[in-house]
Amino acid sequence: MVAVEAVDVHKEIILNPGSGETVLSILQGVSLTVAAGESVAILGSSGSGKTTLLSLLAGLDLPTRGELSLDGQSLNGLNEDARASLRAGRVGFVFQSFQLLAGLSALENVMLSAELAGDAQAATTAESALNSVGLAERLTHRPYQLSGGEQQRVAIARAFASKPRILFADEPTGNLDTSTGAHIIDLLFELNRAHGTTLILVTHDAALARRCGRVLTLRDGRLNV
Repeated sequence: MVAVEAVDVHKEIILNPGSGETVLSILQGVSLTVAAGESVAILGSSGSGKTTLLSLLAGLDLPTRGELSLDGQSLNGLNEDARASLRAGRVGFVFQSFQLLAGLSALENVMLSAELAGDAQAATTAESALNSVGLAERLTHRPYQLSGGEQQRVAIARAFASKPRILFADEPTGNLDTSTGAHIIDLLFELNRAHGTTLILVTHDAALARRCGRVLTLRDGRLNV
């Protein structure tokens, strides 16, 4: 089964619309297919278009032209609400900046993900997810009371709490020191194997990319497979 597919995807942004406008081409004819359960790294330097591509594959944005499908369903023609509905319960995210809600505890941040996925036992699911990432003693702590590594572990627990079929990770260790980052990556792949989740991550780190089953390289908006 195909988890994610892109066919001849282009992304362009118009700069200075209405006044000497120019077109900035970010992605140019990107095509790829990711099978269910596969782990794929998209490797590229800063500015190569990695995050833009990840956003398109996840249905967070739409391409200028080209075809996209997520979990077997076309994203083309879907509005923002329809794309969000498609992602719910199917897609998880781990971001470089953690993106935890500052006013909620670790447990509440993870519970929210489970609740949005329709889990009637969200509290139990969240506690189990936090236990699995070694944060059983930090359930009531808010993000400001946690280290960067602990915050990223909460983010990983949140991503897996909704039991996603597809997990997108955008530079998941970018804000962490080398030692903490290595531990986070071990954890990410361990949970990925345990759940059989499709993993698509973007990174500039070649060593991290090699841990995936397949590595794709993005240069100047073009994908080299």
